[in-house]
Amino acid sequence: MKIIEPNLQCQQAYQHYIERLGDEERYPFVLDYDSTDFAQYIALMQDLKDGKVTGKVASSTFWLMHGKQILGVSNLRHYLDDSIREVGGHIGLGISPELRGQGLSKRLLQLTLDKAEQLGISCVHLHCYQHNLASNNMIRACQGQLDSVVEDASGAVINRYLIKVN
Repeated sequence: MKIIEPNLQCQQAYQHYIERLGDEERYPFVLDYDSTDFAQYIALMQDLKDGKVTGKVASSTFWLMHGKQILGVSNLRHYLDDSIREVGGHIGLGISPELRGQGLSKRLLQLTLDKAEQLGISCVHLHCYQHNLASNNMIRACQGQLDSVVEDASGAVINRYLIKVN
């Protein structure tokens, strides 16, 4: 198992991953971008990484791969602006529905934390809905310390964790 950056060679695997998600809410946010023109989608992922997308902080996307199958996706923001410092954090991730509950999210988070350390991020902010017990448990299993609890604009309760990576 390894994480890789999005690339054209994995188009079929990515399309299959999106199909497996069905109509559920997708995490991280990069899964919401249209990938019909896959070359354009890959270029957008590079533009996000390079900080060239208006209204978005620079971020890197990673695919958790096993063989030629994408098991999960993470997105690592290179820094936080005021908005995502409040609600959002550095990392968003998700695992394919049929593979959840097998510890893959913890592995994906650990690998993404390694990437954060390589970028020089010493303290990673991770936020999740308070009612999402699986996400809360995954963050705590990766040494996440609850920093604060806030409500977002819709009134949802968000747990905000910190993980020191150096």
